Amino acid sequence: MIKVLDIYDKLGWKQAKGYPRGTREKTLRDERNAKTVLLKLPKGFHMESHSHITTEQHLVIRGKYESEGKIYSSGTYRLIPAGVDHGPFESKTGAIILVVWDPLVG
Repeated sequence: MIKVLDIYDKLGWKQAKGYPRGTREKTLRDERNAKTVLLKLPKGFHMESHSHITTEQHLVIRGKYESEGKIYSSGTYRLIPAGVDHGPFESKTGAIILVVWDPLVG
């Protein structure tokens, strides 16, 4: 089945579980231990370091965030291997990030 969503519309956004208050998410895919979401980070976002059991991918759609002393701005792609601690994360201005967790990548 082909699934098509508008990433910029206002439909489907909700409070992101496990993230600081004000962080919104729009789930694009959630199947067989793989998940793809848009994360909307609010201004002043902060999250501590953590790791995952699957590979995590980021594509910054809009805005920017800082992590491990580096700035990731619009157009930046980042691949974080499973089990690797990453963070803390901060976004002074807010951001929209495409995040993919996929056990088959990496």
